[in-house]
Amino acid sequence: MACFRSGNKIVRLEEVILVMRHYIGKYFSQIVFYSKLLPSLVPPLLPTLAMVFIVALSNFWAQEPYRINDYFLWASFSYPFAFLVTDCTLLFYSASKTRMVVAFGFVVAGICSLFLSTPRIAIASLSAFALSHLLDIAVFMRLRNALWWRAPFFSSVLASIIDTLIFFFLAFIATNVPWYSLALGDLLVKFAFVLCLLLPFRLALQVYRRRVAG
Repeated sequence: MACFRSGNKIVRLEEVILVMRHYIGKYFSQIVFYSKLLPSLVPPLLPTLAMVFIVALSNFWAQEPYRINDYFLWASFSYPFAFLVTDCTLLFYSASKTRMVVAFGFVVAGICSLFLSTPRIAIASLSAFALSHLLDIAVFMRLRNALWWRAPFFSSVLASIIDTLIFFFLAFIATNVPWYSLALGDLLVKFAFVLCLLLPFRLALQVYRRRVAG
């Protein structure tokens, strides 16, 4: 039996091997556990990238130099795609995964927006973004089993109203910007996009159904 001295104690080699096997097995099981847990903590890549791009671009276009007239900003024509991203993500992933996309998009787009827009625009946009998209997810999930168009339509309409009110109030209140007319124009554009974007949502729905059936 192999032995060696450790201080004043004689330790058998078999005991050392047993202790090493115990700790190696313990740490290996933890590695396996966290490797299985990690994918559930990572948001889907494509929706997250799309969300970050749309929000950062919209914040850049929401600034005063990019106002088209007293009724429209260029951001009014880019931001509605964010609701399409949310609704399509809900098709292919769970509500928790979609919330992760919103959260990750919130953080990354917020950092980008600090460099692409003014701090006030960034704060207003991110506040409106978080509340409107969480509302979008909640309404969509409640209507998910209804007729195919109801969930994306009603969730996007309600989210658009909340987003517009919060953003224009926080971004332009007490300024010389005609935010009442801009908010009205923004809302009209978003409502038009809600109808138009039902088509790509329908195409995404067909892809989802084929995937489930296949």
